[in-house]
Amino acid sequence: EFGSPLFIYDEQQLIDRCHEAVESFGEGVAYASKAFLCTAMARIAFEAGMHIDVATGGELYVALAAGVPAERIVMHGNNKSEAEIMMALKSGVGRIVVDSFDEMDRIDRIVGSGLPAPEVLVRINPGITAHTHEYLQTGVPDSKFGFPLADGIAKRAIDRASASDSMNYLGVHAHIGSQVFDVASYRKALSAIAPFLKDSGAAEVSIGGGLGVAYVEGEQAPTMAEWALAIHKAAKSEGVTARITAEPGRAIVARAAITAYTVGTVKEIPGVRTFVSVDGGMSDNPRPVLYGSGYEAFLASDVEAIRDRAVTIVGKHCESGDFIVRNGSLPSEIAIGDIVCTPVTGAYGHSMWSNYNKVLRPAVVFVRDGHARTVVERETFEDLLTKDVGRPLNGSV
Repeated sequence: EFGSPLFIYDEQQLIDRCHEAVESFGEGVAYASKAFLCTAMARIAFEAGMHIDVATGGELYVALAAGVPAERIVMHGNNKSEAEIMMALKSGVGRIVVDSFDEMDRIDRIVGSGLPAPEVLVRINPGITAHTHEYLQTGVPDSKFGFPLADGIAKRAIDRASASDSMNYLGVHAHIGSQVFDVASYRKALSAIAPFLKDSGAAEVSIGGGLGVAYVEGEQAPTMAEWALAIHKAAKSEGVTARITAEPGRAIVARAAITAYTVGTVKEIPGVRTFVSVDGGMSDNPRPVLYGSGYEAFLASDVEAIRDRAVTIVGKHCESGDFIVRNGSLPSEIAIGDIVCTPVTGAYGHSMWSNYNKVLRPAVVFVRDGHARTVVERETFEDLLTKDVGRPLNGSV
């Protein structure tokens, strides 16, 4: 009915996960929209009581278009342009997470032109190495994000924000990375920043997101409630009295979706491997290419079928590294035309997709109570030309 490739989300699970986040962290918890954003998702998070965390003017635009009140939006970004800051202030965003002294200079100029001073959180880099992929570590000393603790830089940033007429200092932010399974990393981060919270009179501290999600068999991740409990216990032990907030993204949406593909080729290379080629690939899920991420796979027509054939599931792109599942297994009778699904694809698939090789981007469907609705339409070939203004007037299409 909807074609393939296709992102299929369990809408009720999205709703439940948002409510779980609010129950675990309370008022102020924000959905990290970079994980998956469309207007329908923004509405779900907002209506469940979450704020929306955006990282660019584009994400801000979509959240506002979804009807999310600007005061419920948190503006992130390590390199916010003056245009983005101006857009945020004119819209009346609830708070801005300040990431650099250059950004503070921009805020000073823009507020000086007559716009209201925003509430800000100062992003601190706590210097904590979370046990995750190198590209997902954001709290290490060598990171583009935040003000490092070293050499008093973070303290200077907090002091400037606290004394500024252009910024209303609210507290600090300390995100340490993504796909973090060990909650001890968050305890270390809170321990590192606790002195700054006490000295600066911070009313709020956000530990960001990053809660790990199990993608393959054998992985186990803490629940949202376990994560929140560990963080609140750590805050209490460190004497932190500021309100604790968080920004889960992957933990909200990852497990709520599967991606369905159609098999186009089954190529067995004796003594090497069997390649199962499908009609998507790195354009709809770049995580295996970027991070070496693992996934499971199953046959849609028989979910419980024995997966006794070792396969490598690949996409249709002109790249040897275009893997979806590098070391997977499927039923031995896998054939052309079969629908193969990969679970736990709700985060960083749609949001990181591309048109590489001019492959059309898939549709997104929400399913609830046995009914399916399209929330993002599949692209058409005509869509590929909507911004292409250089073609000849007498072109054949």
